[in-house]
Amino acid sequence: MSGHSKWATTKHKKAALDAKRGKLFAKLIKNVEVAARTGGPDPDGNPTLFDAIQKARKNSVPIDNIERARKRGGGLEAGGAEYQTITYEGYGPGGVALLIECLTDNRNRAASEVRVAMTRNGGSMADPGSVAYMFNRKGVVIVPKTDGLTEDDVLTAVLDAGAEEVNDLGESFEVVSEASDLIPVRKALQDAGIDYESAEASFLPSISVPLDEEGAKKVFRLIDALEDSDDVQNVYANFDVSDEIMEKINA
Repeated sequence: MSGHSKWATTKHKKAALDAKRGKLFAKLIKNVEVAARTGGPDPDGNPTLFDAIQKARKNSVPIDNIERARKRGGGLEAGGAEYQTITYEGYGPGGVALLIECLTDNRNRAASEVRVAMTRNGGSMADPGSVAYMFNRKGVVIVPKTDGLTEDDVLTAVLDAGAEEVNDLGESFEVVSEASDLIPVRKALQDAGIDYESAEASFLPSISVPLDEEGAKKVFRLIDALEDSDDVQNVYANFDVSDEIMEKINA
């Protein structure tokens, strides 16, 4: 199991903390707005918007907020911002590679906040392309474990839709596919009556860097600092941390 997957699970638990909830809400709403602007305001005809709304709802974002974002993005209501997607590359403690995905209406602010977070937490910026080759763009669907749902059930549902693997993350299953197969995989789960937490294109590492407890703490501190920026939507990293160390850190 990749370090990214474990970190995603850890972040999901942290998302329940009220202190982070306001910041998480803002990022999920921004996703909805941008998806509506890019592909239109109708979720039935815009799978990216459908999944952005689903993720926001699963994280308890109020329906009214989601609807307003959808309308702003789709041009049905005034007030939408012009967001740009920018990806920065860098290295964290222990030589961990980082891809930092930003969604911002102010490129200079985003660059400054990313640079400050990196510098203050043992990271360094890298030239474009020097880190990206260590990651592959994949479709990732997170399926919560419910009563009686097994890994075989999930695998059977998604195998013919293009899924490459199903990983057991402890409290959920991770279904990985090519990014282009994300929608068919998500639909296959729906057709099988299997609920899912989120479905999105993600960057998964092809090369992993093992970390000890101290190294893991430093990298997690850096990722937390990056994610504190309103402009940073996602941070992908190629660390690998054992379950034992993960449990110590989360204790």
